[in-house]
Amino acid sequence: MLTPLSILVLIVSLLFTALYHPQQSNNVFTKQKYSRNVLLLTAHPDDECLFFAPTILALTGSDDRNKLYSFTLSNGDAEGLGETRKRELEGSLDVLGVGPEHRRLVNHPQLRDNMTVYWSSDVIADLIRPYVVEHNITTILTFDHEGISSHPNHKSIPDGVKRLIQTYSLDAPSTPRLYSLITVPLLTKYNGVLSPILAKIDLLCNRGVYYLELAFVRVLQMLGVPLTSEPGKSNYAAPATTPHFIMPVFVSGIKDYWRAISAMREHRSQLLWFRYLYVLFSRYMWVNEWVEIKVVHS
Repeated sequence: MLTPLSILVLIVSLLFTALYHPQQSNNVFTKQKYSRNVLLLTAHPDDECLFFAPTILALTGSDDRNKLYSFTLSNGDAEGLGETRKRELEGSLDVLGVGPEHRRLVNHPQLRDNMTVYWSSDVIADLIRPYVVEHNITTILTFDHEGISSHPNHKSIPDGVKRLIQTYSLDAPSTPRLYSLITVPLLTKYNGVLSPILAKIDLLCNRGVYYLELAFVRVLQMLGVPLTSEPGKSNYAAPATTPHFIMPVFVSGIKDYWRAISAMREHRSQLLWFRYLYVLFSRYMWVNEWVEIKVVHS
């Protein structure tokens, strides 16, 4: 008969197993025919480890052909600590595996760290354009229009990237794609260690449902059952819905989570009490979910 202690040990073992290994789905950022140059575009030093660590660690740990670049649009000088925060960013990127030759931090007078100011999309586009062209960037990763934390500087960046793509040279080898990190609801944002477990379950369930649906369609095809009667369409159809697991998702394991914490510890000037709560409970220390933003060239 199981004792309470043995049940507790079993539960802890299962949780540890569920948390130990990282997992990802549809890493489209590195599945390109010619180039795999990915740019992570952030607003301030510490954004890279507070919000994007699962993705950074997945990309820097994949293979040598994948190149991840980091571009930070301000030195976070809101409290006069610009030089300090610049040094801290260097230490954080060292921990996360982004090499010195793949980093850029700028300090533009119109892109100051400010909780009440939206940055100009034209300034952002003009500032990053030379870097994107020089390194043949094929994919740009950044915040969505909610900015994860609702910081107006964060929320400004997607429009800047859109502006860049809209005005990108038609003679360029390729136009970058834009992916935004999804801002989740508040109750989901601070689930702590439940976040990676729930994310893995979600990926597994959605993958299972998709393949069951696909198998069912194939059985109907073998039986000669028409699945659509629309004019001009085939008599048979694959599942019409895009499965959730096809969305790029990165879930860190325990080692990557501790590495993200180590990166955050490099930002010593920012280690206030609420930051300790953040790294303990935030979903973004464990899980990143991305959506592609389609941009029409002007």
